[in-house]
Amino acid sequence: MRDEDFEYFISKFGEATKSTSVPAKSLEKWRNKLPDQLLKYWEQEGWCEYANGLFCTVDPDDYEDIVDEWLTDTGLDEIDAFHVIARSAFGTLYVCGEKTGRSVTIVCGLNMVSALQNRLKVKTKEDLDSSIRSFFAFSNPAQFDMEDENGQPLFERVRSKLGPLEAHEIYGFEPAIALGGKILLENLAKVNANVHLTILRQFADPELPFSGIDIEKLLDS
Repeated sequence: MRDEDFEYFISKFGEATKSTSVPAKSLEKWRNKLPDQLLKYWEQEGWCEYANGLFCTVDPDDYEDIVDEWLTDTGLDEIDAFHVIARSAFGTLYVCGEKTGRSVTIVCGLNMVSALQNRLKVKTKEDLDSSIRSFFAFSNPAQFDMEDENGQPLFERVRSKLGPLEAHEIYGFEPAIALGGKILLENLAKVNANVHLTILRQFADPELPFSGIDIEKLLDS
């Protein structure tokens, strides 16, 4: 039975447009590493695509190398072990820490890693579960879309132009924004998610808008 937080999420996104059952071995692997609440959602819902691929819950194993590459030398990799639990159609990765819960977002397309200091704290099991419930309950479709240079949302237009995404695909900008590419419909292509996000990380070090976070203080806490 769904809790009220996930029901609220479904009221905004609709039922999953694709779903894959989560193997028992995956549930066991991630038990005591990811919040129990997330594993409950996996058991109940599977790994799912919502809103025709705008937002997807994912198998963290598929993104372990990528999250390591993006967080290396940011200081965050010293605070916690992080795993990708969801992504957007444009390759933004939503990350969960083993100790800090849902606390970091990697906006690969914009070459940025974002975090808030008040989330980067060691949490109780109850607070870890709460971070997952809040992530779903407070999500809305607009935040997973991207706007072009004229402020117009891109997802429905690019899906109409290029077709739906397969499980391993995202819509990526060519040329990359980090290399001066523009956020325009005509610059989007369907790309392999792992390959594209790995290449993006090689172009430049990510911007770190959390520069005000006291990493040393967090390490000592």
